Amino acid sequence: MQRLRIQGGVPLEGTITLHGAKNSALPILAAALLCQDTVTLQNCPQLTDVFAACRILTHLGCPCSFEDHTIVLQPSVLQKQTIPEALMQEMRSSIIFLGALLGRSGSCQVSYPGGCELGPRPIDMHLDALTRMGAVIAHTGGKLACTAPDGLHGAVLYLKFPSVGATENILLAAVRANGRTVIHNAAREPEICDLASFLRCCGAHISGDGESTIVVDGVSELHGGTYAIMPDRIAGTTYLAAAAMTGGTLHLKGAVPQQMENILPCLEQMGCRLYPEPSGIYLRAPKRLRALPQIVTLPHPGFPTDVQAIFMAMMTLADGVCVFEENIFENRYRHVDALVKMGAKIYVSGRTAVVEGVSHLTGANVAATDLRCGAAMVLAGLAAQGETQVRCISHIDRGYEAIEQALSAAGARIERIEEE
Repeated sequence: MQRLRIQGGVPLEGTITLHGAKNSALPILAAALLCQDTVTLQNCPQLTDVFAACRILTHLGCPCSFEDHTIVLQPSVLQKQTIPEALMQEMRSSIIFLGALLGRSGSCQVSYPGGCELGPRPIDMHLDALTRMGAVIAHTGGKLACTAPDGLHGAVLYLKFPSVGATENILLAAVRANGRTVIHNAAREPEICDLASFLRCCGAHISGDGESTIVVDGVSELHGGTYAIMPDRIAGTTYLAAAAMTGGTLHLKGAVPQQMENILPCLEQMGCRLYPEPSGIYLRAPKRLRALPQIVTLPHPGFPTDVQAIFMAMMTLADGVCVFEENIFENRYRHVDALVKMGAKIYVSGRTAVVEGVSHLTGANVAATDLRCGAAMVLAGLAAQGETQVRCISHIDRGYEAIEQALSAAGARIERIEEE
């Protein structure tokens, strides 16, 4: 077991190069199963979730070679349609393989997925949509046995909520289905657009991604191709927040401002100066951040739930009071206890949290309980007085590539150590 040891109070000064997006790489890796030829994915982040996806692909008979940040996949001949429970439990988004396997083989068997514990994330929308497209799904002993006896066909689908996972699964099932599929109230996140762009690169006919209605005209097969994963806007927000909390300046190399349009204005309202450049984003922090009056998490293009914990960490030291309302996931205030332990003033009632900024935080021994909680602990430690140690950092490694190396490159005093 490992932990992060942080000596706080040092302003970040320097450059961090942004890695590829986890939430884009995982569905695109699953999408490679739909192709008949070699797929080369560039800018793939070296994350434990990505490694888990590669283990699933290898198990199914799709060899993966990972060198630096490039993955080469050979999906021409699949040998299996069943994913063992142990592999499914390694990451929450493993359910994305359901749509891909059905689209490729017409049958599959998977168990319910694992990953961060953020309350129930029902997959009923996934299953209902696939059923409407011709799938027959049986629930047996915690497993899903899925077949499409007459093949998958297009359908007009209305999602009751713009679920990212459901939209991705439908896209993967629809690209090789017979006929046209129309997804109403589809998720609009940039990662959805990245998945659609990859599929088009391989011969799919998709339009409307980035809007609330997506249209897919099925094709008989997809060829391979070479594609670069988009940069990780959530990790990018985390690194910008680290500079903002410590009163520093940061060049975030590789960031695309257009993909962060629902985040960057919030940083500006808090007093940060942002300078978009061809190579990325430059941030200069104020002496003290100003609190935003309210943050309400919503589906894209609203405020992303994945950066709620990041912004709460910033609000603990901001001037003023901020009210958070979490509308996407239950149980996503698990970072609060650790922040309070470090001196933050936070009051939680149901889906609402009120944060009153304090003058300083004090280092403490804390534990990451999920991916973004872990990132919030790191940010608080960077800005706190004294030493902070963050345990259970396997959660952080799911979404941040060598976070201690990235932050150290910008002057942070942070190191990865073995548990005593």
